[in-house]
Amino acid sequence: MKFRQRIPLFLATVTARTAFLSFVLSVPALAANLQLAVDGAAEGPVKFAAEEIRREALAHGMTVGDDAKATRVGLAVEKVGGAAAQSYRIRVKYEGDRRTITVRGADASGAMYGGLDVAEAIRIGTLDALKDSDHKPHIAKRGIKFNIPLDLRTPSYTDCSDAAQSNIPEMWKREFWTEFLDAMARHRYNVLSLWSLHPFPSLVKVPEFPEVALDDVWRTRAKLDDTFHFWGTDMVRPALLADHEVVKRMTIDEKIEFWRWVMQQASDRGIRLYVFTWNVFTFGAEGKHGITNDLSNEITKKYFRTSVREMVKTYPLLAGMGITAGENMPHDMDSKAKEAWLWETYGEGVRDALKDDPKRQFSMIHRFHWTAQSDILNAFKDYPGTFEFSFKHSVAHMYSIPNPPFIKPLLENLAPGKKTWLTVRNDDLYTFRFGDPSYAREYILNMPPADKLAGFYMGPDGYVWGRDFLERNPAPGPRVLVMEKQWYSFMLWGRLAYDPSLPDSRFEQLLAARHPTASSPQLFRALQGASQVMPLTTRFFWGDIDLKWFPEACLSHPRNKGFYTVRHFMEGSSMPGAEVLCIRDWRVRLLARKPMEQTTPLEIAEALDGAAAETLTSLDALREAAKEDSELRKTVNDCEALASLGRYYASKIRGACALALFDANGDTFERGAALRHLGDAFAHWKRYAAIRDAQYVPALYNRVGHVDVTALTEKASADLDIARTWKPGTLKDDGKRSGSEKGFRN
Repeated sequence: MKFRQRIPLFLATVTARTAFLSFVLSVPALAANLQLAVDGAAEGPVKFAAEEIRREALAHGMTVGDDAKATRVGLAVEKVGGAAAQSYRIRVKYEGDRRTITVRGADASGAMYGGLDVAEAIRIGTLDALKDSDHKPHIAKRGIKFNIPLDLRTPSYTDCSDAAQSNIPEMWKREFWTEFLDAMARHRYNVLSLWSLHPFPSLVKVPEFPEVALDDVWRTRAKLDDTFHFWGTDMVRPALLADHEVVKRMTIDEKIEFWRWVMQQASDRGIRLYVFTWNVFTFGAEGKHGITNDLSNEITKKYFRTSVREMVKTYPLLAGMGITAGENMPHDMDSKAKEAWLWETYGEGVRDALKDDPKRQFSMIHRFHWTAQSDILNAFKDYPGTFEFSFKHSVAHMYSIPNPPFIKPLLENLAPGKKTWLTVRNDDLYTFRFGDPSYAREYILNMPPADKLAGFYMGPDGYVWGRDFLERNPAPGPRVLVMEKQWYSFMLWGRLAYDPSLPDSRFEQLLAARHPTASSPQLFRALQGASQVMPLTTRFFWGDIDLKWFPEACLSHPRNKGFYTVRHFMEGSSMPGAEVLCIRDWRVRLLARKPMEQTTPLEIAEALDGAAAETLTSLDALREAAKEDSELRKTVNDCEALASLGRYYASKIRGACALALFDANGDTFERGAALRHLGDAFAHWKRYAAIRDAQYVPALYNRVGHVDVTALTEKASADLDIARTWKPGTLKDDGKRSGSEKGFRN
């Protein structure tokens, strides 16, 4: 398939005279002195960039001091009319044997990003190669979606999982947020969205409802299971509350001070923070002051309105809120009635707060979910600020195809002047390190144009991007951040969203700096090959929402279909818009001798084997270096695991194709071929399980239940029994060809 490419525009040279904020650094190209001076009026992002330059310089043998012959680096903020926010320019000038590198940003964030370029040049050894260049963001708002496990009593959708439970204490630690926000800024993300079913009791005090605010931080000790409702209505069960532990003693005032600090740290890195809720949940508040989750309860309506008011007033640095007309609203409720309730609570709550601060900009993001655009716009016509929409771009699977079709009807009917955010859901890969710049670049270039796109936020619903809890034998001390473990992937998406013209050679340089004893071209190819497994598989075998398809384990939730057998692969549908034939359509065309106008299942299998082969060949050149580099060794294991999983899916697809032909014609040769391919698949699964489970523990995920890859080996072997006992004519063609998320949340 061919996808539309767009050439990024670059910032024109700014020549106007302006007043600016600056500081001067002396950064030698080789190990020497570093002279660092920061203007006392410098904004937080500029100071952050200065510290990054200092850190990289010291790490590379430079000393802080004076050196008249050193390279001189200046960072400045120039507020010039017409310059794009976050844009910057780099200029290199020589005067005799003295070099001056000047970075000037249109704002503090632009100056920070330019400074981070300088820090990166020190890290990868390319400071001497810096040249004049102009930069502006391809996508202005680049974000992270974070289902935040605040407390047992105020959960997110992810809280009925090991990922959330292990991270509740981390959400209240300053060192976690310092690490997390530092990494976000380095990777050029500037939006953090925190998602919770009902966060208010953990974050604000409401004078009208004083009993609601919660002191301390709770976590349950009760064993979780996979029976929680998909809509989160039973997320706080009495048994969980009865057996709880207090993981941190804090008053509500201390909690408020903590989150004000977090938001200040985010602001100092050019990051804007949003809080998203689902509706109507009252966890932590229900039963107090007469509050219930009944929309007709006037007390509940007043409680939500005053809570929103206090959220806005309590956190001056909060950029906005996100809302939805679900999950706990009656699904047969009239759209107009839903929107009226949301306006009377969230809309009026914001208006109440802004009466005392009418110049404050506070955004509202309304998700497209179980409601109508016209009803939303009518209800929120008097909203006092920026009002935008949000749409789940690839449903739950960003690793599928780079041009998902689902948003096309929305864009065609989007109200004039309105923009939409993209929720870019990653419920494909939780466990492994990965990264394919070609796929990320193409996905980003296929996002809607700037006149319709507000921005994107990327993240999972079935996992928590906090600290990693999966590693079987972690190093002593705090566990590594998921964003640090998967640094390469986060870096690719953030950097390419700012500038999709960044070449692959830059990413090879960054890999070389991270792993100096390894072959960076081979590591680049290994990660790229391993990262092709999920998109290839998911575009062929489509389960739109996360509870229907978790490709790391060939699994759906037990209440859906559980482990997907070879029969499911024969009956399955391909992703809408992927131009991939499912097995039933392929069989029809093959038997009718019609041309294959779309990618066939066997071509998908061939591509999977090719990706696995590329990965494994590249890994051979990395194994020696991996002996002395712990992170590289884990990366090699991750890539090898994904290669084995790719071979499993390739053989399973071939086996399903052969069994489908046996079903049609009774040819025993085809059954024999199916058995051979499924035997190969079983061997690849065992190899995958051995590699995966040597490094990682099993886990309970909120959307697919317990995932134990080794324990699933028995189910993987059942495909052979299915093939041995299959009767021709069993496979029925019901005409259904694409997945549907009807009845599930978006």
